[in-house]
Amino acid sequence: MSDPPVILDLCSGTGAWSQPYADAGYDVRRVDVLHGDDVRHRRYSPSPVHGILAAPPCTHLASSGARWWAEKGEAALLDALAVVDACLRAVVVEHPVWWALENPVGRLVNYLGQPVLRFDPCDYGDPWTKRTCLWGSFVLPAKAPVEPRKPNPIHHMPPSAERSQLRSVTPAGFTMAFFEANP
Repeated sequence: MSDPPVILDLCSGTGAWSQPYADAGYDVRRVDVLHGDDVRHRRYSPSPVHGILAAPPCTHLASSGARWWAEKGEAALLDALAVVDACLRAVVVEHPVWWALENPVGRLVNYLGQPVLRFDPCDYGDPWTKRTCLWGSFVLPAKAPVEPRKPNPIHHMPPSAERSQLRSVTPAGFTMAFFEANP
């Protein structure tokens, strides 16, 4: 019997994006600073890696926070780019069959070029918008569009200690479509 394929979920947060892989029996390895594992300290794995999902924090990268970029200064941007670089380093050293790096519309186009895919959750069955970009080498997931509801629950989420984490959860419709296209 062979070992299950390894999926690295870098900057995994809640683990929503990799959950379909875990449910299907893949060996999902979640790396996230919230759980004590900083991707910038991650070392090469001798196990073959089948796929890499990377969702670096968007706090200093997303256009939704542009009004605070000058106030945060260059150090915040450099810290965010160091996390992105660590995710891309994993792609280079692990040689996965497929990989994807996700982030909302924002500054990453200035450092990674144009994304392979731009989408809103409503393109995959979740009834809201939050323009998101994917860079990488993967099969494009099949769309199942629905009308977004008003008001947008992401844009009108009330302030709370969990707000940023709740806003960053990868939508369920997209996660399943991505899994189905990239087994």
